[in-house]
Amino acid sequence: MVCGGVGTAFYHAVALATRLRKAHPWLLYLLPAAGLLTAYLYALLKMEKDPGTDAVLRATKEHESVPARLAALIFSGTFLTHLCGGSAGREGAALQIGGGLGTAISRLLKLSDGETRLVTMCGMSAVFAAVFGTPLTAAVFSIEVASVGMISSTAVLPCVLSSMTASYIARLLGAEAEAYVLQGVPALSLQSLWPGLVCALVSILFCEVMHTSHKLFGKFFPNRYLRVAVGAALVMGISLLLGTSRYNGAGSDVITGAIEGEALPWDGIIKLLLTAITMGCGMKGGEIVPSFFVGSTMGCLLGPLVGLSPSFGAGLCMVGLFCGVVNCPIASVLLSMELFGGAGLPFFALAAAVSFACSGRHSLYSAQSFVFDKVSV
Repeated sequence: MVCGGVGTAFYHAVALATRLRKAHPWLLYLLPAAGLLTAYLYALLKMEKDPGTDAVLRATKEHESVPARLAALIFSGTFLTHLCGGSAGREGAALQIGGGLGTAISRLLKLSDGETRLVTMCGMSAVFAAVFGTPLTAAVFSIEVASVGMISSTAVLPCVLSSMTASYIARLLGAEAEAYVLQGVPALSLQSLWPGLVCALVSILFCEVMHTSHKLFGKFFPNRYLRVAVGAALVMGISLLLGTSRYNGAGSDVITGAIEGEALPWDGIIKLLLTAITMGCGMKGGEIVPSFFVGSTMGCLLGPLVGLSPSFGAGLCMVGLFCGVVNCPIASVLLSMELFGGAGLPFFALAAAVSFACSGRHSLYSAQSFVFDKVSV
C-alpha cells in the first residue's frame, strides 16, 4: 500500500514533467543545470558513489540494505531528467524507490536480514507495478532479475500480493496501465526465430554501449559536476541539432507509434546514443523503457522484410530486446501478455527464449549474477 501510493505519485510526477517539457521546449536549455542540481543533492546526502539499481539487486542477495534516502533522491533526480529533456526511462527509478522504501519499512518493523531482503523485493515489485501497470511482470521480474537461473520460492506470494495491491491502488488513483494493440499476428513458422536472434545481438550492443558510456565519462571527467554538465550539454546540443524532442524523455509516444506501424530508420540509434550519454554522465532514470524504444522501432522496420506486419514486428522485438538486456525470460513472457493481451503468445515466448539463450552473460546490471549457464552443451 505504501509503495502503491508513492509509485502513483512518481507516475504522476513524471507525467507532469513530460507535459511541462512538451509545453515549454525552452526547458531543454536547463538540462545542464538539472544535472548539476542532481549531482549536488546526491553529494549533500552522501550518495556520491550511488551504484543505482545494482545496489537494490545486491540488497536482495546479500546482507546489504538500500539507503532509505535513495528513494527521495532517485524520485527527484528522475523528475528533473524528464522535465529538462534527458533521455531516460522510469523503471530503474521505480526499482530504487521500491528498494529504499522496503529498507525503511524493514527498519521500522525491526526485521531480520532475511526478512529485509524479502521486503526489498516486495518494494521493487510494488513500485514497478504501480508505475507500469504490469503487476505479474513486476513480481516475477523482481524475483528473477538478481540471480539468473534461480528463483526464490518464498518470495513469490509476498511479491505477487505486493505488486497486485500497489497496482490496484495506482489504478484507483488515476495512474494508467501500459497497454498496446497489435495488428497482423501471423501463424507460427520457422521465420519466428529471427526476432530472438536479432534481439540477442542488439541487446549485447545495448548493454555494451551503456556500460562503456559510464566508463568513458568516469575516465575523462573524474569530477562528477563537470561530468554531468558535459553530458547534459551534449544531450541538449544533439537535441537542438536534430530539431526534435522525439528522443527526449522516455519516448512513449514513439513506442506507441512503432506499435501502430510507424518508425524512422535512425530512431533506435539516436535513442541509444542519447540514453547512454544521459545515464553515463550521472543523470537519473532507467534504461528499460529506452530498450522498449529501440526494440519497437527496430522491429517495426525489420518486420516487413521477413513477412511480419510492422506492428507485430515492433511488439515482438520490444519484448525480445527487453529479455536480452535483463535476462528475465519468464517476466518477458508475462510482459507480452500484460502489454498485448496475450496475442501471439507463442511468438513472444520463442523470441524471449532465443534472445535469452543467445545474449550470453551481458546485462544492464553489473550486480546481476548467473547461477547456471544459460545453455548446457
